[in-house]
Parts: sequence; structure tokens; C-alpha cells
Amino acid sequence: MASHTPPTGHDAFHPDLPDHDRDHEHGEAGSTPPLRARLHHIRADALDGDTAQTGGMRRFAAISGSSVGSERIWMGQTHVAPDTASSNHHHGASETAIHVVEGHPEFVFLDDSGGTPEEIRIRTSPGDYIFVPPYVPHREENPSSDEEAVVVIARSTQEAIVVNLPELYVLGKEPDA
Repeated sequence: MASHTPPTGHDAFHPDLPDHDRDHEHGEAGSTPPLRARLHHIRADALDGDTAQTGGMRRFAAISGSSVGSERIWMGQTHVAPDTASSNHHHGASETAIHVVEGHPEFVFLDDSGGTPEEIRIRTSPGDYIFVPPYVPHREENPSSDEEAVVVIARSTQEAIVVNLPELYVLGKEPDA
């Protein structure tokens, strides 16, 4: 099998590609094609910290509507320092999938399937996945005293939706405002 060595200089899939011969929308010579007409490469050192945040954690966007023109997905990383818990929050109408990369973060929510609200803690390890349904209040905790927790997040919306909350509650039983 022959290997392909990329040319030096520009990465063929990187957003700062040189101008192309034709604009695919308008047929103009020398203009860059629209965001959704090519692949995008977001390097690990180019993640964007200017995204919705929750106390106790730091989110970094990789794939979003503003960065690559995505219409139905947001993807990035979350970092939680040792001995830290995030604020309580939910992600609106967005479904959230989480892949644990480093550390052993815990995901906390309330469940009342037994009749009384009970705090549930999901303890994870690298390689595990978590699914957070829309509007479910939760928080992330990193109980380690010396290891940062890092997760990759994918959401079903093009931007990170974060609604910070004063407390956890069972979905459908929101506290009185």
C-alpha cells in the first residue's frame, strides 16, 4: 500500500487554505469556497475557549457553527481541575454525548424513580461514554486530588447551550421560581 506524504506548507484540509480557482457559489475566480464546501481540520492547540461556560470547568469548542459552519452539531472538550465540581446546569434542547479521555470524572443528577429524589453519581474511567438527555440538570465532579479530568463532548446543536442552575432537580419537577 502506498503512503501519501502531504506537501509542506498548508494542510489540505485546514481552514486557512489558499484561495481556490473558482468560488463554488458565485463562480468568481480567486475566492475561497464557503465553509460547508470543504473539510476542516481543527488542531488540538486551536480549540476556542470563547464558548458557553459553567463554574468549576472549562469548555473549549472545536466544531461549531461559527468555526466550521456546522448546522446540527457542536463538539469540543471540557477540562475539570482536581478536587473540583462544576456548577449545576443543563444543556437546553441539546442531546449531549460525552467520551472520557483522561481522569475519572463523576456525573451527578437527581432521580426519583423510587419515589423520593436521590442523588445518583456515575463514576467513569477513560474510554467510557455518558449520554445526557435534553434539559436534564446535572454537574461534573473531579474527585482526584492530582489528576485533571478531560472529556470530549458532542452536542446535537451547532453551539454549546448551557443553562446554569442554582440547584439540581428532577426533570419535570423544577423548583418554584
